[in-house]
Amino acid sequence: MSALVDDYDVVLSDLDGVLYLGPVAVEGAVDAVRAVIGRGVRMGYITNNAARSPEVVAEHLTELGFGARPEDVISSPQAASDLLRRELPSGSKVLVAGTPYLVDEVRRAGMTVVETADDEPDAVIQGYDPDLAWPRLDEAAIAVQRGARWFATNPDLTRPGARGLVPGLGAMLYAVAVTTDQRPTIAGKPYPPLLESAIARTGARRPLFVGDRIDTDIMGAYAVGIDSLFVFTGAHGVRDLCEAPAQGRPTAIGWSLAALLQPRRVATQDAGGAACGAARVRVEGGQASIEADMTDRETQLDAAWALATLVWSGRAAADADTFARFDLLP
Repeated sequence: MSALVDDYDVVLSDLDGVLYLGPVAVEGAVDAVRAVIGRGVRMGYITNNAARSPEVVAEHLTELGFGARPEDVISSPQAASDLLRRELPSGSKVLVAGTPYLVDEVRRAGMTVVETADDEPDAVIQGYDPDLAWPRLDEAAIAVQRGARWFATNPDLTRPGARGLVPGLGAMLYAVAVTTDQRPTIAGKPYPPLLESAIARTGARRPLFVGDRIDTDIMGAYAVGIDSLFVFTGAHGVRDLCEAPAQGRPTAIGWSLAALLQPRRVATQDAGGAACGAARVRVEGGQASIEADMTDRETQLDAAWALATLVWSGRAAADADTFARFDLLP
């Protein structure tokens, strides 16, 4: 049987939770990426993070063994730059509340960067900046109140830090939103501009997006009409998969990026339930029960895919006891 990746010409991958966990590469991810590239499939590395340039991201990936080039990295500020270029006339005045990298991207879009709301900006763009001073948010809020169009690189409410979660750009956006009663146009996942930019910049004709979150990664892929692979090495698990909305359901699942090199997992429904690989999930009275050796991770993945297809089709409900059987998966 052919490998999943053989159906695609470009793999677009999320970073944290898929390629690495903080400073450490996910087990097997480096080998998987090398094998994908060895099959003639291009890799693209996608990030909502507006604080780091593609050069910095590529350097980090290279240090971990992935060998990424800056041109392989597509960031939300790049997507925001493309968005500004489409939405605003060249030379429009833009107030930037973000890092110097975001300022550079706005200038690359042909815009004129201004410093205050009194400069009468045509637009405001916000991106995550850990050193952002509160007066900058004041200027952004005042400019939006005065009629400037409002853009943002991404909606992430939190960011993982060494000591725990810290406020992300979404929290900064909320401060301006409650002040202005407006909502920004957002470039990053799950909104379409970032993946649209990634597809255009990589020249993808048959792209696949790989992610570990339903709410940003998989919904982002759905928003631009491309296939997605959901992996279990990051933030979300079986319950998130089964409870995914119609616009957030992946077309494939796997433990990690190594699933790209394995056959596509297929679940088949019948009158009594669904089967996938070595697992069967029965349905009686709308309640699911799993028949499988749940001491094996690959079998758990089979069971998860069979269960998800039943839940999505409305044939089964899954309770806490059912989810508890997936002890090898998040």
